[in-house]
Amino acid sequence: MATRTPKLTVVKADGTREEYFHTKIIGTIANALGSAGRPDIHAAQEIADAVTFFLYNTTQPGASQISISAREILSIIKTVLADTGFEEAAIAVSEHHFERKLKRCRVEVIRGRLDGLSDAEELYADYSDQPRCKWDKSLIVEYLVAKHRLNRQTARTVASMVEEKVLNLGLPVVPAGLVKQLVLSDAAAVIRAQNQMQPACGACPERSRRELGRTAFS
Repeated sequence: MATRTPKLTVVKADGTREEYFHTKIIGTIANALGSAGRPDIHAAQEIADAVTFFLYNTTQPGASQISISAREILSIIKTVLADTGFEEAAIAVSEHHFERKLKRCRVEVIRGRLDGLSDAEELYADYSDQPRCKWDKSLIVEYLVAKHRLNRQTARTVASMVEEKVLNLGLPVVPAGLVKQLVLSDAAAVIRAQNQMQPACGACPERSRRELGRTAFS
């Protein structure tokens, strides 16, 4: 009797769970190799294969379902990179991870409206009483799931796209209106791309369709 491949679930930092996508590992490693000045998509694919093989065959052997934290996966990626002679890329993975954590901690979202220059100046004033909160992309996920009925995986993809834009702005305070505009714009773009891919992937396995476009491990 053939051995059934176990289902691998990733536990994110916010406690949510999502299906493991091999293509995310390829994207993470490819980005790390590029940051280290050694871009090589073939090497990224081979290293990702090693990571995925390790996860499926050495963690909780014999189990029908496997749960592993995103932090553990990140550690395995860094270990495999270092052991295969890509120490600079392993360092790049760590630096990128901690840089994003630091940026997330520094960004606040303000809920008031900006109607003029004085409102914008008040964003950075110590005395500002505008309601604000720390950046949390999981709120975008919950909003898209509850308000627009997106499936959670698609909502997470949109939230990651929006977060990338927000963090790259380099602003300590971001208006909620701008975040909402980015969310709706990126959500529309993702849905449009999914609709365009469906006819082309009609003969593809369901898992392969879901994996298309997943290129960033966050």
